[in-house]
Amino acid sequence: YFWPAGLIALGCLLSACGGGVSGGGSGTAVSPPAAGATGGGNSSTTPTTPTTPTSPALSFNGSVALGSPTGNSIKVNVFSADQSGTVSVAYGSSPAVLMRLTERLSLKAGTPVEFTLNGLNPNERHYYQLSYQADANSAAWQGPVQPFQTARAPGSSFTFAIQGDSHPERPQQFTAELYARTLDSVAADAPDFYILMGDDFSIDTIDPSKITRALVTERYTQQRPWLHRISRSTPLFLVNGNHEQAARYLLDGTPDNVAVWAQNARNSLYSQPAPDDFYSGNTEQVPFIGLLRNHYAWTWGDALFVVLDPYWSSPVAVDNVYGNSKKDNSNMWDVTHGDAQYAWLKRVLESSKAAHKFVFAHHVMGTGRGGVELAGLWEWGGSNAKGVDEMKSQRPTWATPIHQLFVQNKVKIFFQGHDHVWVRQQLDGVVYQTLSQPADPNYALYFDEAYKSGEKHPNTGYTRVTVSPTQVRVEYVRSLLPKDETAARRQGSVVTSYTLP
Repeated sequence: YFWPAGLIALGCLLSACGGGVSGGGSGTAVSPPAAGATGGGNSSTTPTTPTTPTSPALSFNGSVALGSPTGNSIKVNVFSADQSGTVSVAYGSSPAVLMRLTERLSLKAGTPVEFTLNGLNPNERHYYQLSYQADANSAAWQGPVQPFQTARAPGSSFTFAIQGDSHPERPQQFTAELYARTLDSVAADAPDFYILMGDDFSIDTIDPSKITRALVTERYTQQRPWLHRISRSTPLFLVNGNHEQAARYLLDGTPDNVAVWAQNARNSLYSQPAPDDFYSGNTEQVPFIGLLRNHYAWTWGDALFVVLDPYWSSPVAVDNVYGNSKKDNSNMWDVTHGDAQYAWLKRVLESSKAAHKFVFAHHVMGTGRGGVELAGLWEWGGSNAKGVDEMKSQRPTWATPIHQLFVQNKVKIFFQGHDHVWVRQQLDGVVYQTLSQPADPNYALYFDEAYKSGEKHPNTGYTRVTVSPTQVRVEYVRSLLPKDETAARRQGSVVTSYTLP
């Protein structure tokens, strides 16, 4: 059987109808599927029975965030701040006839729901449509068909994209119009996935004496309308940043603390990978959270992707301390990625036969300024601030510092954010790539003095990476407000690029 509106889906796709699942009039009113459809997010094999609605369809104003793609599945996270009802997803390998249908789930305003689309073919373009029904007497609203990609096979070429710190809570470094233009440029590239490098859900500006779970969650829901511009068809991967304050030092043995609120908001609103047959990752179960989903790795085509996180490993604050915490970080040897994460990283790098290896973290050691300038220090490089090698005494069970692990295992690029500037450096054959902000209206060259070498460019934009079996091409794509464009500086133009074998 096929979804009743499946035959109109191709026309909707070709006419570029609508902006994701939001936007009145961009979807199509259809009869709701039968109430008996089941499957826990998997496809139903029971044909739908059209019913006669007594009220017109109400357009859905929420958002979709895809996540955790594998060779045969993907997660679809649906959220609306102010609409309740029921939602379902039709999907398949043809945009004209969507052959599979999930169960219909209850959607409550302010609470996300997650579908898992199973039974997909690897290395293939797939399509889905969201259906929303306000109540049993209303017609269902059907959104436009959206594409997504399952895991690429070895030998394939593909593109992914990355943004640095967006900081929407900082009006001095963020303009909504500019962020939208950056994300629209990303959407036009149609990358297989998009990586956010941290400090995208910062809570540091919330008064510690007045902070609540609702205020923390709001920082995560705030991004949904913007990110929907790409996340409706491009899965998101999140890197934890220091300003998220999702960090071990804040745990107090209760469910009511900033770290628990932040990580639970993150995991509920953005479907991040848990360890399974496709993803490797953190298996620790943290009280009141469960799996953190904070560090993880996967292979896509001929490339290995590894995401690191020091903030959930360190017993002390890695960077800025929030509130009245006394977890002192004055001794940088106390700041750590932890034995478990190091052992996992070593195992992942050494066991991978991928031609290209990429590692992502918010910053070298999770704090400081600069790239290769810090790569020789503490557990990343082995020396203290005076240049004395202390690795054996401070990390006796580690085989080598982290940077040396990169060198030995031929990591091509280490990507970081944090410094709000685009800089390319190289150390021992490893590229250290610092990423720009996506929405800074000042187009500033922040922390220029921290970088003693390398190619430097100011904000604003995103980084596009094209991977083939034989090479990697990295491009810095410019974003500008209309008033700031000139004949020589255009929105979406490439500022600089480089290629690695």
